[in-house]
Amino acid sequence: MSKPGGVAELTDALRGDGYLADRGLSTATYVALSLDRPLLLEGEVGTGKTEIAKALSRVLGRRLIRLQCYEGIDTNQALYEWDYARQLLQIRALSERSLDDEAAVDALFGPKFLLERPLLDAVRAGDGAVLLVDEVDRADDEFEAFLLELLSDFQITIPEIGTIVAERPPLVVLTSNRTRELHDALKRRCLYHWVDYPDAERELEIVLVRVPGVAESLARKVVAAVQRLRQLDLAKAPGVAETIDWVRTLEVVGADDLDSQTIEDTLGAVVKERDDLDVVRRHVHELAPGG
Repeated sequence: MSKPGGVAELTDALRGDGYLADRGLSTATYVALSLDRPLLLEGEVGTGKTEIAKALSRVLGRRLIRLQCYEGIDTNQALYEWDYARQLLQIRALSERSLDDEAAVDALFGPKFLLERPLLDAVRAGDGAVLLVDEVDRADDEFEAFLLELLSDFQITIPEIGTIVAERPPLVVLTSNRTRELHDALKRRCLYHWVDYPDAERELEIVLVRVPGVAESLARKVVAAVQRLRQLDLAKAPGVAETIDWVRTLEVVGADDLDSQTIEDTLGAVVKERDDLDVVRRHVHELAPGG
């Protein structure tokens, strides 16, 4: 699919790939595609923010370029760096020739000596890739500043070369789990959508699509238990990804029901914090059907 004909067509295409987007998310994505605007997705962990970028790359037939953000990330990891080994070989070759200083610098700092990192790769690709800037809230303020030129004009300026402009703008999807507040300068350059936990019926539908063959009765019990877990005072409430993991875990161990013992045995698939395990174990009887 080069470009969907509307919100409904995009929703159906994503569903066909196993991603169930609500109308709000589909609309924001369709507008981002139509206007060549970056899309910033915020929400709780495990609600499908990263997955939609992967699904879009498949349904649109575009290459996925992923930049995983982390504390301390800088231009060398995100934009580009110089191929120093190749430049040293060039210096040796140049030493045998008579070049003035300017010509020597030009010979050493050209496009062929650039090592592309995800942001530069997306700009130079020319194929309108899907660029996923994942968990941008983990990076620092300075890194956000690096992103502004790309998000505004789909271009990157390299001092030794000049400005490189994307022939075809990539579809940029940024995700944030809100571990810190992003700056207004970044938000103004993006369309925005909050990805919330789905209600029980939507979550059940997602599970049935992502875990084909699972008994609907078991999936419904797991979804009800996860919905209850999110009401507890947990440090990290389980997302949809954990719901799917729990269902798959139950399949692996051959469980066909969700009783108290089975919950105790498989809690590690859905609860990932030591203190949260203690909280949940005090409420196991409430999670089992009929509890």
